[in-house]
Amino acid sequence: MDTKELQDKLFLTFDKNSGYSMDDFYKDLEKLNIKQDNYKIDLKFVNTSNNPDIEYSSNLASGFDIRAYLPDGKPFVLKSMHQGIIDTGLHFDIPTNMEIQIRGRSGLAAKNKIMAHFGTIDSDYLGEVKVILFNLGMEDFVINNGDRIAQGILAGCLNKQLVNLNKVDKIEKITERSESGFGSTGIK
Repeated sequence: MDTKELQDKLFLTFDKNSGYSMDDFYKDLEKLNIKQDNYKIDLKFVNTSNNPDIEYSSNLASGFDIRAYLPDGKPFVLKSMHQGIIDTGLHFDIPTNMEIQIRGRSGLAAKNKIMAHFGTIDSDYLGEVKVILFNLGMEDFVINNGDRIAQGILAGCLNKQLVNLNKVDKIEKITERSESGFGSTGIK
């Protein structure tokens, strides 16, 4: 099995309908005498900020920390009930058929009501990643250079190379939920 075949199998693990799991992938690696730690996706990045490089804060963390980059060194005041766009100084070379999802940090949301816009960084975007933050609190919030403001999650995605957009006159599929919208499944 060559590198391309292994990569294809890895992408199968992202498809819940494939029946091929990460455990299956690791078993295939074991058969080839490849340690799973030696077969990782290479996410190349450039950090033009004066902040530490991105890293995962724990072994099982889903996302890596993204820090605010304030080149002039002055704190950024995010006014109550306003939004701001914060530089990060980060540029990524994201593998094809993958994306980086920008997500908020739970501590900022719970303690300070600071929410990050859930964003997608496409694999063909090479510019600086910026984070949109919303202050839903009643008080202004101060962001300093180097503060951890969001997290990035590398995820597989199906894009134009893998998806046919097929316009039809009507969706024929019938499901238990069908067209029931917001709140239709209740809270319990």
